[in-house]
Amino acid sequence: MTTTPLRTRRRGVHRAWIVAGVAFVAILGAAGFRATPGVLITPLQEEFGWSRGTISLAVSVNLMLYGLTAPFAAALMDRFGMRRVVSCALLLVAAGSGLTILMNASWQLVLCWGVLVGLGTGSMALVFAATLTDRWFVRHRGLVTGVLTAGGATGQLVFLPVLASLAQTSGWRTASATVAGAALAVVPLVWFLLRDHP
Repeated sequence: MTTTPLRTRRRGVHRAWIVAGVAFVAILGAAGFRATPGVLITPLQEEFGWSRGTISLAVSVNLMLYGLTAPFAAALMDRFGMRRVVSCALLLVAAGSGLTILMNASWQLVLCWGVLVGLGTGSMALVFAATLTDRWFVRHRGLVTGVLTAGGATGQLVFLPVLASLAQTSGWRTASATVAGAALAVVPLVWFLLRDHP
């Protein structure tokens, strides 16, 4: 009597978890990028002599656009796909952060950190997490939504101490360049690994 060997089927990591991992990195970064102007207030005051009110205006515009962009970002994700919208959002963040290195007037801070970074990070707000989990997950939807939501708070915990240290030791331009570089580094991950649908 012969016995046929049992065939064990190897199962790798499901693509949904890779997509969720890339989304987590993007959301983590977006939260850190959005909160960065807070660590730049003192260095900008010292270099340009701007008041806290002037610098806070850029932060206020950033927060306002962060909140207002989310519904429109959801519509854009439905029309053009998550990958394109998130990639463009990261490029906006990189442009906004990188251009601040060249600024010499307060309105440029409002344009770069307020408008560009605000629009970019707003496009990767909680609506991105909700869209992704709705499309890719059924069984673990609650878990993934919770982890991606936590990524927002974690981003600030991870990025802010590092950027504050950079701004203090190497100057605020180094901190801005680091944000721009980090945003650009995530773009290939999003473009090649994030998919709009299973």
